[in-house]
Amino acid sequence: MTLSVLSQSAKSEPLRIAISKGSGSDSYLRYGEWLKSTGIDIEIVDMISYSPDEAAKLLETCRGLVLSGGSDVHPGRYGKEADSLRCQINPERDTLEFKLIEKALELKMPILAICRGMQILNVALGGTLIVDIPQDHPSNIFHQCKDKFQICHSVDILPNTKLNKITGVLRDGVTSSHHQAVEYLALGLVPNALAEDGIVEGFEWLDDSDKSPIIAVQWHPERMSNSKLSLTLAIEFLNFAKLFNK
Repeated sequence: MTLSVLSQSAKSEPLRIAISKGSGSDSYLRYGEWLKSTGIDIEIVDMISYSPDEAAKLLETCRGLVLSGGSDVHPGRYGKEADSLRCQINPERDTLEFKLIEKALELKMPILAICRGMQILNVALGGTLIVDIPQDHPSNIFHQCKDKFQICHSVDILPNTKLNKITGVLRDGVTSSHHQAVEYLALGLVPNALAEDGIVEGFEWLDDSDKSPIIAVQWHPERMSNSKLSLTLAIEFLNFAKLFNK
């Protein structure tokens, strides 16, 4: 069941929300701005400048983890080391985010995974990625929008999934900026959104009992202010964060 927005008292402390990389450009700053646009009082904790161990410890003071977009996950992480030259990689960021994911799952903390974030979450759980969509999964769907705020293709939300219940829609347009995508989902995950070419656009737990609540999408909801596939996700994630017991 979709959670309603929960009220906060004037004296309550803001929700501390970790973002794996939430600074460095306007695009990264937008994640925090988007979450704050819900009207829910939050404090952003940007993890990118911390060591993996420091970040994991700091995460214990937070109520939710956002895995933001960015460069490619190193293909050696999912058994495709030979494809490294086809990727733009940042091994240090990979190491940081794998540590954050491990800690968040241990704590059963809510996770919101966007674009690269969805991909690295799948890899951390044991899944694999398509290294390059144009070469490895030719399609007439363009997954890298020329204008990052442009709606460039549609996604179909699978009926009766948690994502369908959160958003209330079965089909809508999205903006995206990626050349990689989920190849095989990790054991325990199921798709909840697909592009017309079959690319997985979202996933959720098959059985979410006693696990971190996750919202994982391939598009960029932080760039889609007027879409039902945007703010509804931020609100749902933050409501999970409010209910998280550390």
